[in-house]
Amino acid sequence: MLGADVAVATSRRRPAVPGLVEEREKSMGEFVRLEVADGVGTIRLDRPKMNAISIAVQEELRAAAAEATEREDVRAVVLHGGERVFAAGNDVKEMADMSYQDMVARSGPLQSAVTAIARIPKPVVAAVNGYALGGGCELALAADLRIAGERTVMGQPETLLGIIPGAGGTQRLARLVGPSKAKDLIFSGRFVKADEALAIGLVDRVVPDEDVYREALAWAGQFRTAAGLALRAAKECIDRGLGTDLETGLEIERMQFASVFATEDRTTGMTSFLENGPGKATFASR
Repeated sequence: MLGADVAVATSRRRPAVPGLVEEREKSMGEFVRLEVADGVGTIRLDRPKMNAISIAVQEELRAAAAEATEREDVRAVVLHGGERVFAAGNDVKEMADMSYQDMVARSGPLQSAVTAIARIPKPVVAAVNGYALGGGCELALAADLRIAGERTVMGQPETLLGIIPGAGGTQRLARLVGPSKAKDLIFSGRFVKADEALAIGLVDRVVPDEDVYREALAWAGQFRTAAGLALRAAKECIDRGLGTDLETGLEIERMQFASVFATEDRTTGMTSFLENGPGKATFASR
């Protein structure tokens, strides 16, 4: 594997205890770390100065996504690049000397690193401060929700370098904001400020810059005691359904709907509803 491996301590993989505030734990890579506290995992990019996404960062993102998926004490995930910048793009210096043959070999791992984030089977929110451009925008697009600061700037400026988005930008952006808006942004390479990003659906909320991470943690934190298997099934239905026709999507939903009736959470939730009313169950994600 390219890049620094994210160290994984098996002793840290313990089930979450509802209501327990855990000491923050860190699983470290050179540029990406997974921090876990109170049921929420933060995948934190930290490659000064602009969090440029190099090959090493891509591989560490993949490792962090795998660990966040596996850990039972992670119920939801926040993507965060820090208070100044989310990620200003892929590492152009690294790519500048790559040949066609080099990129044929690298394009698959580049794209799949971002897809690994998108496939985390738990709620994922991107806390976006500052620039989220090129590969940084693509990384934000891999989240289920995007919370941006007032000074956030987003965009897919790859055509200005004579290339195109290669980590999902042409596909996820079009599905999120529609093909016309996606073509406008990708063809022109122009930057989008927070207010426009909110208006076109590129982000879901805009908050003061200093509140971005706190708001993202609050959104993720609501799932600490949620029915994890139901959330997983719902996410799979939506994501897989977007890539197919309605009839197939409905069949995916039907099968997942039936499958959650095999879970302990279904019994817990329905019993709680009948005895105590809605929204009062605490789930074990089993």
